[in-house]
Amino acid sequence: MSNGPGIPRLGFDHIFPNPRYAMKEGLLAYGGDLNPDRVLSAYRRGIFPWYNEGDPILWWSPDPRFLLYPDDFKISRSLRKKLRQKRFSVKLDRNFGSVMHYCSAVPRHGQNGSWILPEVIESYTQLYSRGFAHSVEVYDEEGKLVGGLYGISTGRAFFGESMFALAPDASKIALAHMVELAKIWSFDFIDCQIPSEHLARLGAVRVGRDRFLDELEETQSYPGVHGTWQKYEPLLEAMSW
Repeated sequence: MSNGPGIPRLGFDHIFPNPRYAMKEGLLAYGGDLNPDRVLSAYRRGIFPWYNEGDPILWWSPDPRFLLYPDDFKISRSLRKKLRQKRFSVKLDRNFGSVMHYCSAVPRHGQNGSWILPEVIESYTQLYSRGFAHSVEVYDEEGKLVGGLYGISTGRAFFGESMFALAPDASKIALAHMVELAKIWSFDFIDCQIPSEHLARLGAVRVGRDRFLDELEETQSYPGVHGTWQKYEPLLEAMSW
């Protein structure tokens, strides 16, 4: 790691600067690569990669952090009605690659998936095969994938990366099920990274970086839920809304 003036540049090792000293907006370092071991090490320290095509890899730990505590999740009446109707089926870790593809391609208000580049997909797919990256998938009555989310799970924390919806509220349905899983597994929080009005309406809140890093450190002292989540699909079927 280069410690010259300005933003530190990462080298071949997987050592990161202390995220408590990142810039206020969160930029911590640049460079390195997306080796799955490096990426996993970053998440465990409250750091994530986020950059656009043609730019160097940028590593972030923003202040404040946007967290969704499972007990604070807000379900609207209309969403609860859809959940009870069970017109959609929800699966786990069945189509991780497709979820990432849709997250990168489906337009969303106020943001795009241009940062989900081929090398990002490759790295997270490797983490998926190793049991650290996961997808929550929503299917319509014809079996078509119409919504979902993906992220990283380590310790008692889930780091949400992106969501998509091809049907109204499909991404919210995925998130609602992820929140219920988080409650069952005693996860402390779902990391939403950057504040957004959409997630604020669902209950996410701003948390100072130091507090977030303290809470994160505590979550990493637990083994978490490692491996494929497909075997936990019966938990979804038993959920009541």
